[in-house]
Amino acid sequence: MLMVDTLLSITNESVKTKFLIKSDCVFVSKNVFSEAGLIENAAQTCSAIVGKSYFKEDDVQGESNKLVGFISGVKNFEINKLPLVNEIIYTNATLVSRFDADGYSICSLKCFIENDNTVLATCEMNLFIKEVFS
Repeated sequence: MLMVDTLLSITNESVKTKFLIKSDCVFVSKNVFSEAGLIENAAQTCSAIVGKSYFKEDDVQGESNKLVGFISGVKNFEINKLPLVNEIIYTNATLVSRFDADGYSICSLKCFIENDNTVLATCEMNLFIKEVFS
């Protein structure tokens, strides 16, 4: 399930996304978006920075390649508030480090999630992203 609706901005070092929390989301219980949902939203946002380097620049639909990604670590995950259904969250990530090898990348990122100028959560995340060859 996608946890990002809109890619608001992206560079080789940072990304900002937007996500509207809907009642049918798997990470919603009793009209509250869960901690696991925040982690998944952060991971999908973070992966965009490194993932974009595997695609052709004009490929806005992501059809020129296939990738698989895994969270390899989460540190210092702090939650200040859980968002509610119908709230929009904005997730910002900044690349801390990146190692590229043949067909895969390992990266570390800092991330914060906010809505209405309130920081909901912050974390540091490590990701492993790999090309999938058919």
